[in-house]
Amino acid sequence: MEIPYIVQPREDTGLYNAKVGIWLFLASEVMLFGALFSSYILLRVGAEVGTWPHGLLNIPIGTLNTIVLITSSVTVVLAWASLKMNRLGRFRLFQTGTVLLAMTFVVIKSFEYHDKFTHYEVVLKNSTSMTGHIEGSPMFWNLQKLNAGKIESFTFHPDAHQAGHPDNRAEAGETKGAHEAIKIATADITKLESYGPWHNTYLAIYFTLTGLHALHVIAGALVIGCILATSGAWWKRDPERLTNRVEVSGLFWHFVDLVWIFLFPVLYLL
Repeated sequence: MEIPYIVQPREDTGLYNAKVGIWLFLASEVMLFGALFSSYILLRVGAEVGTWPHGLLNIPIGTLNTIVLITSSVTVVLAWASLKMNRLGRFRLFQTGTVLLAMTFVVIKSFEYHDKFTHYEVVLKNSTSMTGHIEGSPMFWNLQKLNAGKIESFTFHPDAHQAGHPDNRAEAGETKGAHEAIKIATADITKLESYGPWHNTYLAIYFTLTGLHALHVIAGALVIGCILATSGAWWKRDPERLTNRVEVSGLFWHFVDLVWIFLFPVLYLL
């Protein structure tokens, strides 16, 4: 028995089966991300004035990733249009570009994640608080690990935007520039914590939203890559069905792009 409406659209909806399915799936995705965005809004509105963090994310990197994803949406459309014009070679070119752009997005995001996991807040016993990077860029350090590893001190590079920090010349009324490295003794520390999702509510939301989005990017790239890898056989067997598959995967990819269009200004700019 042959399944109807695999290629031809239904009379009642004007859509073929896969297109109906992808729209239903995207409706569930809207509810998923809608709930997360709503949670972010409620938490931010309910935060005390002046307590919500700002400036923790790299706006130029976020802007670059936005350009990468928007460009990938263009290549998806061009790939689908190429099949409509019976140009398989151009389809492969544009769809390969889509996969490469998706990989570029994930690589850039991984560098951004790495920076957060190696960016630390240090609070000393004299109540001095600093943020910056530890020399060697270790990940997931805390006081327990330092003591367990019997690390007596380490070199710390404070963020350049800080006003300064005291060092061994503070008694003479001098202050070392915040961009200069300093030596910190483990015994002088009361808190050492990286900027992971455990650091504060804002970063917990950031990692949840962007991590879930990155998983969607990876999944979409895998689907597009599989269609691309089998496109030759499908083109010979059933070119219209191949075109429909590319259209359906493209709709998912546009949704992924749209989610990032909302994520970027909400998390990076506001």
